[in-house]
Amino acid sequence: MLVGYVSCERYLAIPDVLFEFENSKGSVETRSTATGAVYADVESGEYRVTLYKEGYGAKSMDVRVTEGGPYQFRLLSNNLVGYAWPKWVRSGERSEYRVHAVEPYRLDLYRYGWRKEYIKTVGWFDEHGPRATMQITPDGDYTQTGIEFNKRGYRNNPHHTQFVVGPERSGLYYFHAKAESGAFFSFPWIVAPAEPRAKIAVLAANMNWNAYNNFGGRSNYIHPIEMPPKPTVNARLDLDRYTSDEHMQFSVEEYAPLSFDRPELINHIPEGTEITDPVEGRSTCHVAPAEWRLFGWLEREGLEYDLYAETQFHQSVLNLDAYQVVITSTHPEYWSKEMYFNLKEWVFERGGKLLYLGGNGLNCPVEFIDEYTMTIRNGKYKGISANLKEFGKESRMHTYYESEANLLGVVCTDSGIMTGAPYRAIDTSHWIFEGTGLNDGDIFGEKCLHMRCWGGASGHETDKMSPSSPAGTKLLAKGLNPDNGGAEIVYHETASGGAVYSVGSISYPCSLPVDSNISTITRNVINRFLG
Repeated sequence: MLVGYVSCERYLAIPDVLFEFENSKGSVETRSTATGAVYADVESGEYRVTLYKEGYGAKSMDVRVTEGGPYQFRLLSNNLVGYAWPKWVRSGERSEYRVHAVEPYRLDLYRYGWRKEYIKTVGWFDEHGPRATMQITPDGDYTQTGIEFNKRGYRNNPHHTQFVVGPERSGLYYFHAKAESGAFFSFPWIVAPAEPRAKIAVLAANMNWNAYNNFGGRSNYIHPIEMPPKPTVNARLDLDRYTSDEHMQFSVEEYAPLSFDRPELINHIPEGTEITDPVEGRSTCHVAPAEWRLFGWLEREGLEYDLYAETQFHQSVLNLDAYQVVITSTHPEYWSKEMYFNLKEWVFERGGKLLYLGGNGLNCPVEFIDEYTMTIRNGKYKGISANLKEFGKESRMHTYYESEANLLGVVCTDSGIMTGAPYRAIDTSHWIFEGTGLNDGDIFGEKCLHMRCWGGASGHETDKMSPSSPAGTKLLAKGLNPDNGGAEIVYHETASGGAVYSVGSISYPCSLPVDSNISTITRNVINRFLG
């Protein structure tokens, strides 16, 4: 009978896995097929099942075999990986470091500002028992429930607890795990202040990180609706993302949830990387490695800030009224209804000052099932922007609530997508251009560390003004991307004294450390907002 399928942490089928099924009647051995299918000459009932495959962690578990539906066996490859849990804390709160390693490794803590600052060595971890630092994953779809590293084999033993306390200084921290063989993996940790200390609050877009994180085999872009019954053999042939004309497959009302309790391979930063190095790779250009360029630039400019995770804003840890300025970073695409309307109220009714230094932001609503699990409301229109226009909507946020252009002054469109270009100045009489020497028609923002869509500060995904932009929104510059797809830099003020500066480009923060005009313009805005 078909017992189930076996796959790795990417939901890729693993062939030739050795299985042993044991119960009171004896044992049966079999191997998985090319599709990961597991056929065994067994009857329905309870079995102790052991799996072994070179290059993966062996494990045993109790499984109920039934005729009804295939069981999803999951194995974890031997690659060094880890994450902090929770991934965000306040100073003085503690997180558990959860590392998967098949050899001894050293763990160090760094703070990522303008330079990487060594904080401390957490310790060395080795094989007190054979491969004892190896983690064991649950079976099934743990993108919904969490992978729960350290839960298996670490219970009720104080010698196995692995915690670190959030440092006093807020910021983006990274754990560096380095194995004896030289294997290296780094993972982020957001530390917010115990109490507000600066005038500027900066939001790390960790909800976006989770939406793009496909560890476990699902993200909002890989099997966004739910995990299919069979694991992937060849992505180009098996995934709707590549085989469907709609591409995104946002075609239903309800989507399976995504847990934050998973490693984030997309946020890994190589050991020797410095802040002025190019940001390479498909995903790294719009998540934590790119956001680091903004955080570090603020420190280079002597601008003190408190860093918060977006989830901490949703959970009311961030008190907007304690700050004069809020800055969102590279790609804050996924926001909750509560976050959006709280921020809008702060700007429009209480005089808050907002810098939106990214692109395709606040574009899609998210709902939280619990503190560490979110559901994304993509809607059923089979796309992000092109198809939504047919229904008179500017974004997924607009589908459920209102267009984010009501707050930001801009909204993402498909034109210019996946290209990079500099900006052209349109109104250099505006104070944001002070000290740049730019005149109307001049080009700026040519230098950029964003390498996925290389070409300038306007790039990757770009936002433009729309009918929903507030009255009085001023267009100050526009990117030179193809098809009139350049990001639009806009500014508007509110009756309460609030103001919003939006750049409409994912690539923009990666220009801050290296482009003098982008740096000067952004500094002008922050100085004005701080009064």
